Amino acid sequence: MARPDLEELPPARYARAGELSIAYQVMGAGPDVVLVSGLLNNIEASWQDAGFAEAYRQIASFARLISFDKRGTGMSDRLPEAQPPGLDEQMEDIRAVMDAAGCERAVLLAQADGVPAATLFAATSPERVSGLIVYGASARVLPDEGYDGLPAEVWEQALATFDVRWGNPDDPAVIELITPSRVDDARWKAIVARMQRVSLSPSAARAYMRAAMALDIRDVLPAVGVPTLVLQRAGDLVYPEAQARWFAEHVEGARYLEVPGSDHLSIEHTVEELEEFVTGHRGGGAPDSALVTILFTDIVDSTRTAASLGDRAWSALLDRHDAMVRRQLTRYRGQEVKHTGDGFLATFDGPARAIDAARAIRESSSALDIEIRAGLHTGVVELRGPDISGTAVNIAARVQACAHPSEVLVSRTLADLLAGSNLEFSDRGSHELKGVSGAWQLYAVD
Repeated sequence: MARPDLEELPPARYARAGELSIAYQVMGAGPDVVLVSGLLNNIEASWQDAGFAEAYRQIASFARLISFDKRGTGMSDRLPEAQPPGLDEQMEDIRAVMDAAGCERAVLLAQADGVPAATLFAATSPERVSGLIVYGASARVLPDEGYDGLPAEVWEQALATFDVRWGNPDDPAVIELITPSRVDDARWKAIVARMQRVSLSPSAARAYMRAAMALDIRDVLPAVGVPTLVLQRAGDLVYPEAQARWFAEHVEGARYLEVPGSDHLSIEHTVEELEEFVTGHRGGGAPDSALVTILFTDIVDSTRTAASLGDRAWSALLDRHDAMVRRQLTRYRGQEVKHTGDGFLATFDGPARAIDAARAIRESSSALDIEIRAGLHTGVVELRGPDISGTAVNIAARVQACAHPSEVLVSRTLADLLAGSNLEFSDRGSHELKGVSGAWQLYAVD
C-alpha cells in the first residue's frame, strides 16, 4: 500500500456554504458516496497514511467518493474556537458539497462525531440520501439511564491534556483510545500528531469534543427511513459496541455488522461491506415521510385586534404580516405548508434555522405593533403533497398553544438536538398537551 505523490492526489476544491468555504475532493466513478468524517480530518493530509490511501482508492473503484473537511476543520474556513458548528451548520456543509459536486443523491458514509449530522440529514432530506453507513456510531456519547457510554470524567481527563499532547509527535492526544494497537508505532504517532495539528488547534478540539458530548439524537433514529448499515469495531474504546447496537436497534431495518479489531481510527476490513451496500442498493420511489422541524405561529388577540381596527385596516395589517413571515421563511429556508388565517404552519430541515426564523418573525411583528406566539417541535410527518400530517404536527400545535405572547416555545425533543449550541433555553416545566399522551417538557427560547 503506497502513499500517493502530491500530483496524484485528487484536486481540492471549495464549495460555498453561506459565507464560508468548505474544502472537498472528488475521485472515482459510480454511485455517489459522501464521506462525513469526524473532527480529526484534513482531506489532503489523510492521504499520508498508506492504509487510508488504499481504502480511499478501493472505495473509488466502485463509487464516486466525495470527501470534505467540515467547517472549522482541516482546509475549510476556520471558526472562533469557542463556537463549533451546530447540526444545522454541519448539514449545510453536506448539502453545499453535494451541490458543488453535482451530486443529487448519495450514500452517506459517516464516522464518529460526523454520525449525528449525517443521521439528521438522512432523516430530514431523504430525497438526497440513498443510504446511510455509520462507523463508530453513537446517538449519545455520555451514559444515561439504560444507556451505556464513556463517562464524562474520562472525556474530561483526556481533554485536560490537549494543550500538552495535541499534535505532540512523541505522545499525541487520545492515541491510546483511538488506536490502542499502534501506540508503539513511531511513524503512526507522527501521522496522528500531524493530523491533529492540521485539523484543529487544541482549544478548538476541546470545544468540538464538548459540543459532541452534549448531543443527543436518540429521538431522531426512528425517523431514519433510508437503508442503514451500522459498522462497529468489536473492541472500540471510544464508541462502545453497546452504543452501536443501540443505534442499529432503533433505526428500522438497520443492519448491524461487527468487524474485528480495537482501533477506532481504522477502516480496514470494512471496504468489502461498503461495496456490497453501495452497489447492491436499489433506489425507491419518492419518500412519503420525513423528519422535520415544525413551526406554528399566530397573532396574539387577533379577534380583539380585528374588531378594534375594522375590516379594512385589519386586512391591510394581515397583508403586511403575511409578507413579513414569508420573507423570514425564505431567509431561513423554511417551507410554508399553509396559512392559518392569523398565522402560519411551516417546516424546516434544521432545528436551529427554525428557531432563528421564529425569533425573526417575533421581532419583525413588534414593528407592526402586534405580538405573535410560536411553537416548535421536531418529529416525523407524513407528506401529503404540499400538506403534512401526523402526531408531530399535533404536538407542535399544542406547544404553540402553551406559549405566552411574544414567546417562542419548543419541545424537549427539539431542545435536545441543540444541546451544546449557543442557543439558551428556559425551562417552562412539564405540560399535558391536549390529545397527546404523556407529559411534555417545554422550553422557552431566551
